[in-house]
This record gives sequence, structure tokens and C-alpha cells, in this order.
Amino acid sequence: MTNRIGAWLIGARGSLATTTTIGLHALARGIATPVGLTTATPAFASVPLAPFESIAIGGHDVVDISILEKAHGLAAGGMVPPALVSHLTDSLRESDRWIRRASNTGRTQQDDIDAMASDIEAFASKLGLSTVVVVDVSSTEPLPADQPAFHDEHLLRERLTTPGQRVLPPSSVAAAAAIQAGAAYAGFTPSAGMSLPVLQQRAADAAIPFAGQDGKTGETLLRTVLAPMFAARGLQVRSWAGANLLGGGDGATLADPEAVRSKLASKNRGLHALVGDDVIAPLHIDNVPDLGDIKVAWDHVNATGFLGSPITLQTTWSAYDSTLAAPLVIDLVRALALASQAGQSGAIAELGCFFKDPWGSDVHAFAEQTRLFQEWLERTGILVAARVDAEHASAAR
Repeated sequence: MTNRIGAWLIGARGSLATTTTIGLHALARGIATPVGLTTATPAFASVPLAPFESIAIGGHDVVDISILEKAHGLAAGGMVPPALVSHLTDSLRESDRWIRRASNTGRTQQDDIDAMASDIEAFASKLGLSTVVVVDVSSTEPLPADQPAFHDEHLLRERLTTPGQRVLPPSSVAAAAAIQAGAAYAGFTPSAGMSLPVLQQRAADAAIPFAGQDGKTGETLLRTVLAPMFAARGLQVRSWAGANLLGGGDGATLADPEAVRSKLASKNRGLHALVGDDVIAPLHIDNVPDLGDIKVAWDHVNATGFLGSPITLQTTWSAYDSTLAAPLVIDLVRALALASQAGQSGAIAELGCFFKDPWGSDVHAFAEQTRLFQEWLERTGILVAARVDAEHASAAR
């Protein structure tokens, strides 16, 4: 398909969003290969996914640093080649033109939602986009305390239009704006976002496809590969301890005990689903500033084998977290755009392979998640292709 689509990133000037933007422009120009992109594997060559060059980039953020300046910073830290950033200077400046300041000063929160939705709608209209996918890649925020408005549409509307009340956290304001703008949505962070029941119902009522939550890029990815192995071999896991070291903006954000709480919960939820709630699973995240954007994860697994024999497994995972995550963001944009074109709506459970805590699914084993995603993508591609053929046939008549 040749229709242009939009990727609207919440936190558009952060490390992950900037890496995603660099990657999309490099792929569009053919100066990078799609390593790490599931949707670019030969198995899906016949699926009518959006070509990289057809994806426009914009977004919201609360900081004023330009994407180009951020990109040079990432290059200085070793994440991306400096020559690549220099080569893409004009493209990065063009994407920067479509980044707007997230609204948080409206008289009411509905005013903020209206302003952000208007930004997304203008992006789609002025660039002639057929579909926009909003992806929240912003910093993790503390989870809000549950309240009745999160479950009651009438009560939420009342709170949103009351001056001075701030019922929704920023991530959920952005999610509400995506719904209002008619955009598909992916929650790549453990922040509240569209996880609130009232917002998920809004999205379903508006026939919007969405997926989440919290991108599965490193330690949790490895856990959901290894844990099923223990279960399949009948080995009894006794404990599974984990430690994460990271610096950069994420390290500083997650040094806040309240902000890290949601991240720890989403990381351990899948593990317990795979090995049982009785398994001891201590997990902590430490801010180590000199690591910059490199993330190091250690796991130590104790298990019991035949005749009570002890088994120990230790793993170390180290990588630039943003370069692990950026291909997933691009995959999600392409997949959710396809879902929109196929007329699908609500939580797309088959995208669970991209998330630690998938909405609409209790499947956590990565191999099974991947199988479900592959089958869904092929089916959805057939639906879209049939729609396009029908439209062409109708136009020809």
C-alpha cells in the first residue's frame, strides 16, 4: 500500500523516540537494514505493511531540545554512528517541525485533551495521512491511586470539564487525546496511559485498535523465553532473582520509588504467570549514571532437577535499551496501522509479544506469543489486501 501513515510519539524528544526517528529515516533512505524488526522478516514479505518511506513522524513532548541536538548526544554516547546523524540532518529537522508541546496548562483537563488531539488531527490533515498511530514512549510516571472516575464514563467527563481538577495522569491525557483524534494507540511504558478501564472502553466504542503495555526488550524478553523451558522439562524453579543497572534519563526517572513501582510490577507479572506465584522473585533497578543509555540486567535462577539435584542458571544481558526498543516501536506502528486499515478495534491481544504485561491476553511465553502474532499479521494482511482489491474494483466500475 502507498498511503502515508503517521507515527505520533509521546515523549518525542527522548532517547527512544529519537532513536526511532533516526532509524525510520535511515530505513526510508536505504542506508540502514531492518535488523530487529519482526515485520521486516521475509515471512511477511507479502503482507501489505506500510513502507518505511511512507511513515511520517511527529509527537508531543514537554522539553524544548531539538531532535537533532538529542541525536548528536546519542551519537556522542556511542549509541548511533555520528556520520549517520550528520547524513540525516535535514530529515531530523523536518520531523522536529511536527513536535508540539504537550498541553498541561488548560483551564480544564478536557482543554488539554482537546489541544493535543487537535495537534494530531492537524498532523494527519496537513500531511495527508490515512492513519496515525500514537505510541507512548515517555518517561515512566508514578501510578495513580484508583478512583471511581477511572471506571465511569459519566463521572470522568464531569471531572475532565471541571476547572482546576486533574483526574488523569499525563500519560492518560495523551491516551484520551489519541482516542479523540481517532488514532490507534500503543502503550510502550508501564505508566497508566490507556490501561484505565474507562479509556479502553472509549477506544473500543470509537472503533480504535490499541495495544500495550510496557515494551518487552531485554531481561523480560529473555525470561519469557527461558521460563517455559523449565516448565516444559518438568524442572521446579525455586527462585528467580533479577537486578537491572542503567543510567541516562531512564535511570534517573526510575530512581524514584513511586515511578519504579509500576516497572517492577510489569516485569515480574509475566514471570510469575509462567513459573508460579510461589517462586521467590526479588527484583530491583539501580541508577548507575556512568552507564548512560546502556542497560545491564543480571538474573540468577535456582531450580531443582531429578532426585532433588540443584540447577543454577545465570544470565547477563547488556545493550543500549533504546536500540533494542526502537525496532519494536516501528513494528507496532506498522502493525497497528494495518489493524486500522482492516477495521479492527479494541485491544489487539496478538501484539502481546511486544509487551511485558499484554492487554487482552494472559499468554506470556514468547514462542507462543510470536506464533499468535505471526498468524494475526498474515490474517490481517489478507483482510487489508481484499479491501484494497474491492476498492479498486469499485473505482474501476
